Amino acid sequence: MFAFLGRTAYRWRWVILIVWGLSLLLALPVLPRLGGALKVGGFSSPNTEAAQAREVLQRELGFAPSTLLVIYQSDTLKADDPAFQAAVGRSLAGVRDLPGVADVILPSADRHLISDDGDTAYAIVGLSQAPEEAQRLVPEFEAALVPQDEVRMSLAGAGAFYRDIETVSQRDLRRAEVIVFPIALIALLIVFGSVIAALMPLAVGAAGVALVLVSLYLATRVTDLSIFVLNLATMLGLGLAVDYSLFVTSRFREELALSAGNVPQAVERTVATAGKAVFFSGATVLIGLMGLALFEFMFLRSVGISGVIVVAWSTVAALTLLPALLSVVGTRIDRFSLPWRSVVDAGREGFWVRLSHAVMARPIAVLIPTLALLLLLGAPFLRANISSPDATILPPDLPSRQAFDILVEEYGAGEISPFLIVLQSESPGDIFSGEQLGEIYDIGARLSADPRVTRVQSVVPPALPKEQAVGVAMLQRGLNRLGVDTGAGRLVNDNAAVILAYTDYLPNDEENKALLTELRSLEPAGLTVLVDGGTAEIVDVVAEMYADFPKAIALVVAATYLVLLVLFRSVLLPLKAVLMNGLSILASYGALVWVFQEGHLSRFLGFTALGFVEASLPVIMFCVLFGLSMDYEVFLLSRIREEWERTGNNTQAVAIGLQRSGRIITSAALLVVVVTASFVTADVVLIKALGFGIALAVFLDATVVRALLVPSTMRLLGDWNWWLPSPLRRVLPARPLVEESV
Repeated sequence: MFAFLGRTAYRWRWVILIVWGLSLLLALPVLPRLGGALKVGGFSSPNTEAAQAREVLQRELGFAPSTLLVIYQSDTLKADDPAFQAAVGRSLAGVRDLPGVADVILPSADRHLISDDGDTAYAIVGLSQAPEEAQRLVPEFEAALVPQDEVRMSLAGAGAFYRDIETVSQRDLRRAEVIVFPIALIALLIVFGSVIAALMPLAVGAAGVALVLVSLYLATRVTDLSIFVLNLATMLGLGLAVDYSLFVTSRFREELALSAGNVPQAVERTVATAGKAVFFSGATVLIGLMGLALFEFMFLRSVGISGVIVVAWSTVAALTLLPALLSVVGTRIDRFSLPWRSVVDAGREGFWVRLSHAVMARPIAVLIPTLALLLLLGAPFLRANISSPDATILPPDLPSRQAFDILVEEYGAGEISPFLIVLQSESPGDIFSGEQLGEIYDIGARLSADPRVTRVQSVVPPALPKEQAVGVAMLQRGLNRLGVDTGAGRLVNDNAAVILAYTDYLPNDEENKALLTELRSLEPAGLTVLVDGGTAEIVDVVAEMYADFPKAIALVVAATYLVLLVLFRSVLLPLKAVLMNGLSILASYGALVWVFQEGHLSRFLGFTALGFVEASLPVIMFCVLFGLSMDYEVFLLSRIREEWERTGNNTQAVAIGLQRSGRIITSAALLVVVVTASFVTADVVLIKALGFGIALAVFLDATVVRALLVPSTMRLLGDWNWWLPSPLRRVLPARPLVEESV
C-alpha cells in the first residue's frame, strides 16, 4: 500500500502541490478568526459539589453565574467620602442597562466593600453569563464605564481574567513563532548540511500547522475548544510535522544514493519504508492523545481533539505533500550544501555503533546508574502539590492581574474567593424555623471564632447573642414580606441560606483546604450542606480529574501495547517500551515540581513560583509524551527489527539499527525540543511549564533512554526480545508491520 502511495505521489506530484497550495490560500482568511472562536476556561465540571452548590445559589437565591469587580482608588478622596461614592455611582450609570448585567452592588450599600484604611473600594457587578461567556462582555462593559476625574478604576473577576488569558495566549504564540522558525532552520541546516533539504521539513511543518488551525476553527462550529489549544496545537504541530519530515527526507536521501539518482524509485522506496513507519508512529501518538477524550473537562477534551487533528494533518503532510516536494526537487535535494557531514551518513561503523557496543559490553553497569538517574530526577514528584490555576498564573503586567493584586493588598488574599456554605432545609419551606436558624447561627459563630476566617456574612449575625441573631433574621423576613429591601434576600429564602466566610489565604493554600474539609464534615440537624468557592472548586476539580486519570493511563498503555505487539510481533518489546516511556515521563514530572512548584530556576525562566503543579499538566504531558516517546521507539525498533530479520544476530541488529536511526532520532528530538522549548518564553505559567516539561522529557527520551537504556536492556534480554508465544503467532499477521528491507 505504501509503495503504491509513493508511486502515486510521484506521478501526481504537481496535482498534489496545487491542491495543497489552494488549501493554504483558502486557509489564510480563516487563521485570524480562530482566536475569537476559542473559549477560555473549561476547568470545571457540573458533577462536583461546588457546581451543585452554585446551582442552588442561582436557583434559590438569584446569585449571578459570574461577577466582575470594579475597583476604585483615589489620591485625594477617601472611599467613604460622598464625592467618592458619587463618582462610583456615575461611573456605573451606563453599566446597569447592559443586556448581560443582572445586578450591581455599590460600596455605599455594603461597608465591607471599602478597605480598612479607606483608600480603596469596589463594586460587584453580577452577570447573567457563566465566566467563560462573560469574557465576551468585558470590552462592552469597559466601554460602558464612565471615566471619573476623582477616581481611577480597574477590573477584576473571572471574565476579566479569562479575557486577559486569551490576550496573552495569542501574544505568547506570536512570540514563540518568531523564535522557533529561525532556530529550527538553523538546527535543520546543521542536521542536513544542505539548504534545500533543511527547508523541506520547515515548509511542510508550516503548511501542516496552517491546516491544523483551520481545522480547529471548523471544529469550534460544532464543539467548544479551549484557548490553550492554540499554543499546544502549534507546539505539537510544528514538532510532529518537522519530526516526520526529517525521517522521510533523510530516508529519501539514502534511497536516492542507493538508486544512483533514480527519483521515482527513491520516492517509492521512501514512502514504503519511512512513510510506513511515520504512519504507525502517528497511530501511537494518536492513541496517547485520545486518552484525553475520557475526561469530562472541556479543557482536556479540547487538547485531545486538537491533538487528533494535529497528528492527522502531520501524517497526511508527511505522506503526500513532502513526497510531492521531493519528487519535484529530486537530485537537487543537496543543492547549496554546507561544509559538514550530514545526519544521514550512517554506515555500519560510526559513533552509534561504538556506543551501542560499549553499552552492550557492560549492560548492567550502564542500566543501574541510568535507572538511578531517571528515578532521582523524578523523586521531587513525591512532594507534588496538585492544584488548579488561579489569577496568579497571569503575568503581573496584565490589567486583571494588577486588579487582583490590589484586592489582595487592600483586603487580603481571600477577598475575591470566599467560602460559600449553602444550607438547604430537608423540609422545604422550613428554613426560618427557630431550630434551623439556630443551626445556621452555630455554623456562623464557629466560623467567626476560627482564626483562619477574617469575616462572616450570614442572615443570622454571629456577632450577636444567639436569641437576638435569630430574632434579627425573623425581623428581616417580615420586613421583606412588607416590601422593605433589607438585603437579606441575597442570603436566605424559605428553602435555602448561604453563609459567606472570608479568609486571608489564596484558594490554593493548605489552610483553606483544611477548612474546606472541616466545613464539608458538618452535619447540622435538618439541613444539608454544600460548599462552593475558589478552594472548593479547585479541590473538586482535582479530585474528579484524577479519578479519571488512571482510566486514561490504562487505555493508552493497553492500546499502545497492542499496536506495538502487532507491529513488532514481540511480547516483551512493547512492555519494555511502556516502562521506558514511564521513566522519562516521571523525570519530567519531577522537574515540574522542582522548577514550577518550588521555584528553582524561576529567575532564569522569568516567573514566580506557583507553590503547586497545575492539575492538568501531568495529564496532558502523559498523553502527549507517551505518544511522542513511542514515536521514536517505533523508528528505532523498526530499524533494529529489520536488521535482526536479516541476520538473526541480536547484538548486531541493535548496533546497526541504532547506527542507522540513532542520529536521525536525536536530530528529530532536537527539533522537537527547539519547538517546545520556545514556549518557555510564554507569559502564562501553564504554557511555560508545558513547554519546559515536554522539551525535557523528549531530550531525556532521545538521549538517555534510547542511547543507554534501550541497548542495555536489549542486550540483557537477548533473543527473548523477539519472543512470541505460538498462539499469538497464529493470530498475528505473518509479516511484521515494520519497514521493508532495503
